[in-house]
Amino acid sequence: MTKLSRKAILTTELEILIPFHDVDSMGITWHGNYLRYFEIARCQLLDEIQYGYREMQASGYSWPIVDLQIKYVQSSTFEQKVKVIASLIEWENRIKINYEVRDVATNQRLTKGYTIQAAVESETNELCFVTPDIFREKIAHLISSNTAQIQTPPEGKSQ
Repeated sequence: MTKLSRKAILTTELEILIPFHDVDSMGITWHGNYLRYFEIARCQLLDEIQYGYREMQASGYSWPIVDLQIKYVQSSTFEQKVKVIASLIEWENRIKINYEVRDVATNQRLTKGYTIQAAVESETNELCFVTPDIFREKIAHLISSNTAQIQTPPEGKSQ
């Protein structure tokens, strides 16, 4: 399920049933697995704009994670169904994606965080200080759509 919001130009979500191999001896999800859940959601988000990791590589850029933050609000447990939400919120000079992990049954937030990725030109291994044109092209329709959504007053109301 994909939707647009005022803050994010693209949001995606997926559900994960916490498997046995992701929990510790107390049945609580090991903290490092949340980064893997973020990665799964990030891949889905990038695939939705046809700029997954293979496309990045083919376009001549790598996008390593240069910063991440994660806050554990509440534990998840074995066989708990969670929803992982990823939202693209920055795209100029870097990619910033916000994440939330929520319990499907209660919608209670369990974890939140973000990742920041910077473009690196594959041939020269140089950091790009401006977002490459290829990424701008991939998200152009989202930016114009989101801008129109924000600037268009509700039906029957004038500005």
